[in-house]
Amino acid sequence: MKSIFCLFAWGVLNVLTVFGQSYTGPIQKPTSGYGAEGSYAVAIQSFPNPNFLGHDIVIYYPEGITSSVPTLFYSHAYGGNNPANISGFLNFVAKKGYAVVFVPYPTVGATVGERYANLLDGFIQAAHDYPDIIDTTKVGFVGHSFGGGAVYANAYYCFATLNWGLSGRFIFSMAQWYTFHISQTELEAFPKDVKFLAIVYEDDVSNDHRMTNDIFTTIGIPSSEKDYLMIPSANIGGYDYAADHQVPNNTAFDALDYYAYYRLLDAMCDYVFNGNEEAKDVALGNGSENQITMPEGMPDLIQSDVPNFANEQSTYLFPCDSHNNPRQAHCDAVISVSTSVKNTHISLTPNPANTFFHVETEQIISQIDIFNQQGQLVKSASTKDVSIAELCSGLYFVRVGLVNNHLKVCRLIKE
Repeated sequence: MKSIFCLFAWGVLNVLTVFGQSYTGPIQKPTSGYGAEGSYAVAIQSFPNPNFLGHDIVIYYPEGITSSVPTLFYSHAYGGNNPANISGFLNFVAKKGYAVVFVPYPTVGATVGERYANLLDGFIQAAHDYPDIIDTTKVGFVGHSFGGGAVYANAYYCFATLNWGLSGRFIFSMAQWYTFHISQTELEAFPKDVKFLAIVYEDDVSNDHRMTNDIFTTIGIPSSEKDYLMIPSANIGGYDYAADHQVPNNTAFDALDYYAYYRLLDAMCDYVFNGNEEAKDVALGNGSENQITMPEGMPDLIQSDVPNFANEQSTYLFPCDSHNNPRQAHCDAVISVSTSVKNTHISLTPNPANTFFHVETEQIISQIDIFNQQGQLVKSASTKDVSIAELCSGLYFVRVGLVNNHLKVCRLIKE
């Protein structure tokens, strides 16, 4: 996978440029039930994107339909403006009998507000121009990272102003970034009939979980119609199922995608669009066995009604308390870090480093993981002296795990 970092007014943002997905790993795709492939052939309709020339808006839908179908509106991660990044997801949705709209927005040269507008304009244009495909009475808004933060404002507009989803509507947000252009009042007044599933990933070192915790706690959707899940990592037969920031878009397209993403989304669609209460037990099961159970030795998903999943804010590239976060004031309301963690001193010497570095701390270390700028794990160690001679020059993030299960992330410059 080729990824880059881009520097602009907000700082450094992860830029995703994965092309295509091929299934990997020892655990096979589900062959029945939620998460199994549907039976429809897939048709694709594209049309020019007036706000991002050369990057068409794309609709994946079931081939041969004779009337419009329930539709998902997908908001991609920052830099993930090629639909090949999520080809598995787009095809999965269409094979199950639904449509999905993918709207690219520019990575650089645009403000957050312009990107939100790019997404919203594309969704509205798709619905207007293709009413024979898109049924706006049954809709879902799905997003990851930047797109996960964007779904709330755009969904609120479509629900409250355009009256979309009067026969069924939901939000499905993963590893969200900061949330803009929706007020506290609007969040608290969210339509009560909307269903909501929020997902974070155990080893995400990009986006602070507090941002998801905040929205989940604040949004005015009844607790019986919303749920919050953390996806844990696993190693099965020597294969790493890494629950990190790039899961929905990674070239490691595997059981995490099918069982911790597609399965839940499939059930959410069946519950919201078809009224199937058995599907609710999977999508919004409040920790039910049907919701959290994963296959073949993978750890169960972790559910919470009052989420407080988060490491110290220095763990993340984008902490909740950043001045760039318009909801910065709400970070401390949803989680607090223990005093022992706040007072833990960890430093790396020398830094910059050439061939090795030493972790300076009085605490006992359980593991050290080194990530590149794309959030990919490039090396692990278990001692305080770590050789990095084989790494390329550049910026790295060193995650230090302590025996008390606390984590801290430090920046390292490799010369």
